[in-house]
Amino acid sequence: MTWIEQEHGWVAAPEEIVKALAKDGFEECKRETTTSRRDLRPAGGVWQGVNPRTGSVASAIWVTRPPWDQAIVFVSIDGESLKGSDHGTPAVEAEPYKEEGGES
Repeated sequence: MTWIEQEHGWVAAPEEIVKALAKDGFEECKRETTTSRRDLRPAGGVWQGVNPRTGSVASAIWVTRPPWDQAIVFVSIDGESLKGSDHGTPAVEAEPYKEEGGES
């Protein structure tokens, strides 16, 4: 799982992200894939989970990159994007379109 600043997302196999979220206590409540390519391989998908202990909600949305097994994955926890830090490790950052204390 690698943060790509230009893409504003993670390059990873979607299952790698789902396993990491499950390891952190998130239980799957929704998973869908979309097929819109001619070869009928999934073009992308979405996964949502909830942590029953904390009540937090996690979402992962991915777009596949045809020549690779990996995809660009966008991850959020409680509506805040999970981004890479300066050291490449995950960090939760506030949504840029929301003001502190409510929606803009």
